[in-house]
Amino acid sequence: MLGDVLLIGEKHENAAREILPYILKNRKNKFIIAVSGESGSGKTELSHVLAKLLRKEGIVCKPIHIDNYYRIHPLERTEWRKKNGIENAVGLGEYDWETIYKNLDDFKNDRVSTMPCIDLVTEQVDHLTTDFKGVEMIIVDGLYAINTEGVDLGVFIELTYHETKKAQVVRGKEPQNEYRMQVLEREHQVVQSLRDKAKIFVTKEYQVVSV
Repeated sequence: MLGDVLLIGEKHENAAREILPYILKNRKNKFIIAVSGESGSGKTELSHVLAKLLRKEGIVCKPIHIDNYYRIHPLERTEWRKKNGIENAVGLGEYDWETIYKNLDDFKNDRVSTMPCIDLVTEQVDHLTTDFKGVEMIIVDGLYAINTEGVDLGVFIELTYHETKKAQVVRGKEPQNEYRMQVLEREHQVVQSLRDKAKIFVTKEYQVVSV
């Protein structure tokens, strides 16, 4: 997302270095990595560091952020959620999976592809066009990324929103209020329901554990 704030620390770099050998060992062309976890858990930071490490290995790896694929426009999302109720609105159905899979299919077939890209400053949806020819790997990061079909490696960060409140405030993507806390609790429930899809876990202490 344009305007996103990355808070990359030593823990992200250490975890990425531990995950890297697993990726290299299982390397194949058009390899898909998914990184899931709750808001503020470090999904985007970890994905960024992983992509940079892979580049040093001569592998072109492109991160894709699932938060760019919300079906409801950023400026309309809160009212839409309130109108439909948190239990019904918040979850897997909020994302445009058809477009996600279209972009992943373009990646697998070396096509030029246009993807949505949210500008966090203007809260408008821009579009990014990229040529996937020569892109060997892709990292899909987001709350429900490991729910994506066809993932070769699922990574799950076990930090919950209870432990990441400080990061959420610093990043400032959404106002922190009682309603936001209700949304985070619902996201927590959905994200935790997907953890069994992961092959690698990053613990609350940012230690890497493989299944």
